[in-house]
Amino acid sequence: MRWLFAFLSVILLTAAAPPRDWSATTTRLPNGAMLTGNPAAPLRLVEYGSYTCSHCAAFAAESEKVLRGEMIRDGSVALEYRHMVRDRLDLGAALLARCGGARQFARASAAIFAAQPTWLQAAIDWSPKHPKIAGYPPLKQARALADGTGLTRLMRTRGLTATQVAACFANTKEADAIVKLTADAPAGVTSTPTFFINNEVVPPTGWDGLETILRAKGAK
Repeated sequence: MRWLFAFLSVILLTAAAPPRDWSATTTRLPNGAMLTGNPAAPLRLVEYGSYTCSHCAAFAAESEKVLRGEMIRDGSVALEYRHMVRDRLDLGAALLARCGGARQFARASAAIFAAQPTWLQAAIDWSPKHPKIAGYPPLKQARALADGTGLTRLMRTRGLTATQVAACFANTKEADAIVKLTADAPAGVTSTPTFFINNEVVPPTGWDGLETILRAKGAK
C-alpha cells in the first residue's frame, strides 16, 4: 500500500504545481539582445526600441498588463528586445538597463521608460550647459549624460552600486554589443518601435493593433 500512497502523492503534487511564470525569465542572447519569456515560445516578438523614443515608452506602458502579465507570463509569447541607439544618452540608458544583468533587465528597462519624461527634460536643460562633453570619448560622454540627467540616480535607487555603474560604463564589449544591434538591424527598420513576429515585420502600429495580431496568431 505504501507504493500506492506514494504514487498518489506524486500525482497530487504534480497536479497542484502552479504554471511557470515566464515573465520572470530573461536571457541574454548570443547577438546581445535580451529575451524575456519562454525561449521555446511559439511566438517570438522582436522589438527594435530606443529609450529616447516617446512611442517606445508609450508602448512599454500600454502593453505591460497584457503582454508581460499574460502572454509572456504563460509562455505563449517571448519578447526579444534589440537596442536602436540614437545618441550617447540612449547608449547610457541601454548600459544602465543591462547593468544588473539579464535577470534585472526587464524591470530596469520598464523603469527607464516610465521615468522618460523626467530624464529627457533634464537632458534638454542640462546638455546646453555642458558643451565640453561633446569632446569626450563615447562611454565617458554616455556616463556624463546619464549622471547629469538623473538616469544613474534612478538605477542606483533600484539597487545598482557605484562600483557596478562604474564597471558598466567601462565595459566596451557590452557597449559594442549594443551598438552592433543597431548596426545589424534590417534595412526596413527606420523608426522605433519596429516589431517582428516570427521574423515577419509588423506594419507600423501601437499596442492595440499589435495585440490583435498576436491574438490572431494564437497568443493567450
